Amino acid sequence: MVITIALIALTCAISFTGFQNRDMLERLIFWPPAVNRGEYHRLLTHGFLHADGQHLLFNMITLFFFGRAIEGFFSRYIGMTGFALFYLSAVVIAILPSYLKHRGDSRYRSLGASGAVSAVLFAYILLAPWQTIYVFFFPIPAIIYALLFTAYGLYAGRLGHDHINHSAHLWGAAYGLTFALCMEPRLGPVFVERLLQPLAGG
Repeated sequence: MVITIALIALTCAISFTGFQNRDMLERLIFWPPAVNRGEYHRLLTHGFLHADGQHLLFNMITLFFFGRAIEGFFSRYIGMTGFALFYLSAVVIAILPSYLKHRGDSRYRSLGASGAVSAVLFAYILLAPWQTIYVFFFPIPAIIYALLFTAYGLYAGRLGHDHINHSAHLWGAAYGLTFALCMEPRLGPVFVERLLQPLAGG
């Protein structure tokens, strides 16, 4: 889990700096007008910033627990570097639909690792759909969480009242599933088999 720990350390370092240094945060946050004028780094750097400590803590705890499993699994196919590139590409892929939708909106901003973390989490759910995961200390089967997460993201994203980029969450999740299936197509039949056998423990 070397890459997972490195990603967590880097994200915490940049996020904590951003809490104190507003100028740096403004240079790294996703802001469509800046991307329009060639600051493409923002498509990636926004994923290492967070709005506050709670936002950072939730994402990094999720990445720690599920990144360990996914890093180990992915590394058997594409190595640790491949896993790192998967995570970094997930940051970018997850934000692209938001950019296309808001590229003319100077008021729109986004930050956080949630898109990439969702990619890691949903890749894990593909591997172990009935594994128990804990959401605010409440146990729930992974596949049920995935369904609730998707339904809520679609609903809240349509309302658009909570200042959360649900689009990035959902596109990140979709990317995680797609990447894992492209990497190992046999995961599709295995997922269906495990999904139909909940008592087998995922």
